[in-house]
Amino acid sequence: MNKIWYPFTQMKTNREPLKVRAGKGALLQLEDGRELIDGISSWWVNVLGHAHPGIAKAIYEQALKLEHVIFAGFTHDPAEQVAEKVTSLLPAHLKRVFFSDNGSTAVEVALKMAYQYWINRGEKRSTFICFGGSYHGDTIGAMSLGERSLFNRLFDSLLFSVDFVPYPSTFPRDEEIDAKEQRILALIEEKLSIDPKIAVVIEPLVQGVGGMQMCRPQFLQKLQNLVHAYDTLLIYDEVMTGFGRTGEWFACVKSCTQPDIVCLAKGLTGGFLPLALTVCSEEIFDAFYSEDACKTFYHGHSYTANPLGCAAACATIDLLKENPECFRGMEGRHKRFLSELSQHPMLKRVRTCGTIVAMDISTEQDDGYLNKIGKAFKEQCLDKGVLIRPLGNVVYLMPPYCITDEQLAIAYDAISSTLEGLSAAGLSPSKSKSC
Repeated sequence: MNKIWYPFTQMKTNREPLKVRAGKGALLQLEDGRELIDGISSWWVNVLGHAHPGIAKAIYEQALKLEHVIFAGFTHDPAEQVAEKVTSLLPAHLKRVFFSDNGSTAVEVALKMAYQYWINRGEKRSTFICFGGSYHGDTIGAMSLGERSLFNRLFDSLLFSVDFVPYPSTFPRDEEIDAKEQRILALIEEKLSIDPKIAVVIEPLVQGVGGMQMCRPQFLQKLQNLVHAYDTLLIYDEVMTGFGRTGEWFACVKSCTQPDIVCLAKGLTGGFLPLALTVCSEEIFDAFYSEDACKTFYHGHSYTANPLGCAAACATIDLLKENPECFRGMEGRHKRFLSELSQHPMLKRVRTCGTIVAMDISTEQDDGYLNKIGKAFKEQCLDKGVLIRPLGNVVYLMPPYCITDEQLAIAYDAISSTLEGLSAAGLSPSKSKSC
């Protein structure tokens, strides 16, 4: 009897999980002998593929020296190296690095840091501005910043209130985007003018769980100028978009913007070990730098800055530096396969951003996470040897950067043939029951 309770899984209705024996590059090897192309980098973390020998070697060598040490009152080379390497890639004003262990926690750190920043300056603020469709994690604070949805509505009474505005999602040939962005910016300015806010929090360039919605760099530039004009903080949740996912090291780099706080995780260690960072400006750090004990940032974790995780992060960054074309060139690779697929009548809003491609399937159901076509699509692609995990009717690819053109072709063929099969079968799912 398997005694494991799996995440995001209705245990009564889901089939038995597939047992993975090993991974190599973009491939997963199942216990039954089959191989799957990992089209989603196993929840977006394996940027360099599975079992990369360079990262494994770095972890092994670090484990022989120091596996862990309390990070309060002590430090070590791997943590200092991570901080130096990451800040050298971020905008120059982001200089202070706070370690944690996962993306949700990195966001918790950011919101607590922003909240206390104003208190330490003698000004208490109480509200964040966030975006519709957002998802920042499953801890209470991170859930509070996310749109009220299937993921968090049962806990609504535990969540603090935030101000939501629409996300400026766009796609190729979107003729309404200029007007849409202007309306959203006007709404944000209206909210900022009423009372001072703690911060504006956004998933820059790409919303992940919210359906791989994408926004333009110029919106982020205008948002930055507006937020800073009203003396408010700008927080980027780059848990997913960091380390090459958008085709550049970070979304803030690609958009030429300067957030006050950035949250990083997922690709940081190449998918080997849990590690996260919350990076802030020197100005924010200075508000905590005091002889007053009450101004201390009282937050930490047992495994803060774990040396093994830090060693994995250093190796991952070094490997990406050796070959940045692996992520900078992937959008072009995607577009070669999309030229024909994007014309399929069941698809709409086909969009790309760096290493990410997403497309919406037209069905008679409402768009969204509960659209039943996602489960059918996933199962059929698994039968074709490709692991994807649609977000309802949103199908996307976010593969490891090491995926070969041959493997990428197989992934696109799986999507195309699944669409053809569904179309031929006249699949038109009925409305699903709301939770």
